Amino acid sequence: MKAVFTTPERSFEPMVMFFGLTNSLATFQMMMKKISQNLINTGEMVRFINDIIIGIEKEEEHEVVEEVIKRLAENNLYIKLEKCKWKVREVGFLGVIIRPERIKMKEEKVKEVLDWLTPR
Repeated sequence: MKAVFTTPERSFEPMVMFFGLTNSLATFQMMMKKISQNLINTGEMVRFINDIIIGIEKEEEHEVVEEVIKRLAENNLYIKLEKCKWKVREVGFLGVIIRPERIKMKEEKVKEVLDWLTPR
């Protein structure tokens, strides 16, 4: 999945994926699946393309977070710390709010449905 360009001076490897490349999204998704397979099967991690949620009940269980970061680094993938949320009790993901006790739709999504006009 690497895209390397060679110039007379040096080789250049971009830090971000070019989404204009054929099948790059599907290739990236397959790579993420391979990297995280046994973590997803345990229910400790959820991912969708490049969004990752790691759910732990206690801070002492931080080994899962360390393992995810390690696997990403081993595959030359990096996280942006400014986009990370730490120690939260709820998180928005793909149009829903995920909490330890339940999952619910985002209020603005429900409001749109409730505000639909009745057909005549």
